Amino acid sequence: QVQLVESGGGLVQAGGSLRLSCASSGGPFPTYGMGWFRQPPGKGREFVAAISWIGRNTDYLESVKGRFTISRDNAEEVVYLQMNNLAPEDTAVYYCAAETSMSDLAPPRDGTQYDYWGQGTQVSVSS
Repeated sequence: QVQLVESGGGLVQAGGSLRLSCASSGGPFPTYGMGWFRQPPGKGREFVAAISWIGRNTDYLESVKGRFTISRDNAEEVVYLQMNNLAPEDTAVYYCAAETSMSDLAPPRDGTQYDYWGQGTQVSVSS
């Protein structure tokens, strides 16, 4: 059974940085396209970033481009989200997700296209 476990969330001041990790187990991680999503308080889930299974193609939400970087280590079966210059509007529960299409393109922004989800990690940014 595939499990995804996020870590690295916390409370940080505006302008600070955090690195989220998502560890995978129970499945062929190197074949998964991986995505990060977030759900701000009182709002719906939104796409943040995605990386193809080889790691060649990425996609980002416009508002995080230049601040967030998604990467993966297939040997360690981990995907990361480096978040710099955080702002209060980045406050949310962050989730990682895996999709199994094995497309060379960046994985989709549509969360319904993902097969597995983690439990989430809270990121809070104070002003």
